[in-house]
Amino acid sequence: MTHVVVLGAGRVGGAMARDLAPDFQVTVADRSEAALARMVGFGLAIRPVDLANAEALKAAVADADFVVGAVPGFMGFATAKAVLEAAKPLVDISFFDEDCFELDALAKAQQVTAIVDCGIAPGCHNIILGHLSTQWDRISSFECLVGGLPVIRTWPYEYKAGFSPIDVIEEYTRPTRYVKDGKVVVFPALSEAELLDFPGLGTLESFNTDGLRSLIKSFPNIPDMKEKTLRYPGHIEKMRMFRESGFFNKEKIRVGDAEVSPLDLTTSLLFPLWFMAEGDEDFTVMRVTVEGEKDGQPMRQELNLLDRYDQATRTTSMARTTGYTCTAAVRLLASGGFTRKGISPPEVVGQQPGAWAFIRAEMAKRNVIFTDG
Repeated sequence: MTHVVVLGAGRVGGAMARDLAPDFQVTVADRSEAALARMVGFGLAIRPVDLANAEALKAAVADADFVVGAVPGFMGFATAKAVLEAAKPLVDISFFDEDCFELDALAKAQQVTAIVDCGIAPGCHNIILGHLSTQWDRISSFECLVGGLPVIRTWPYEYKAGFSPIDVIEEYTRPTRYVKDGKVVVFPALSEAELLDFPGLGTLESFNTDGLRSLIKSFPNIPDMKEKTLRYPGHIEKMRMFRESGFFNKEKIRVGDAEVSPLDLTTSLLFPLWFMAEGDEDFTVMRVTVEGEKDGQPMRQELNLLDRYDQATRTTSMARTTGYTCTAAVRLLASGGFTRKGISPPEVVGQQPGAWAFIRAEMAKRNVIFTDG
């Protein structure tokens, strides 16, 4: 049986392992005893491993046919590098800050396939754009609006983290790149707030985040591209106050006789309030809008997603939407539907004939459904 090793037993990693288990032999690797104990409860094989140790990680994937990366972003690049050095195919959702193409030569030398950024966003929206780029003669604009939010709004933040909270902070501090009139422009994260209405949800606020990532390089001829994150109204202002006051700074400061990182202090206080407890319900909303031209006629495609917490499996929507994009890509690789060697961001997968239809169908089987707008 094809063996898949999932690196990371967190909320999303665990959901992916459970989803893959009926079709593959699955082993989950992590250093957290508590996280691995949950995986044992689901009948999954486990491997206690310090994933920050490259040699230990390579040993953990030595018998894998495919590897799934589900570690926090700050670990993602080193983890991916170790997997590729072990000559194992990789599908990764860690969204690391480093340039993924720095690993392209390694992946090609090892003759392995590596799909990076393969979650809901980045991930699905890249695949959609990649697919449409093969169907139309020209694409003039691309916009993705996306957010994961708790169903119950609790003061003061009206937010809970559906994935690694430290990666959420990165979204609020990393400069935002998007494309306007054919030029890459840079704005602060959390900028250009807009209030938007969504059927069944009401009003949400959108703001710039650095979600285009590889799309900027992959599609240099698209003159307008933007990705924005969605939250309940008022959340942006709170996060901007934290950032501008220095609470997200990593450099240590002296407080009395001690030195402390403001970010460490902030996260220690903030993350317990953002913690999504077992049974907390959430939803994911996404709207992808692409405009262009085919055979001289204007084209417009809008795809909408509204996914909710799965009460039957007690799986969060963010784990479902992020994880099931990734597991669909694993199944695509295992079926021979994508064989390109080297680093492939999701838009390259989307350009493969039949890939988007395959991934969309796999997600629909799990009731993660995109509807045409």
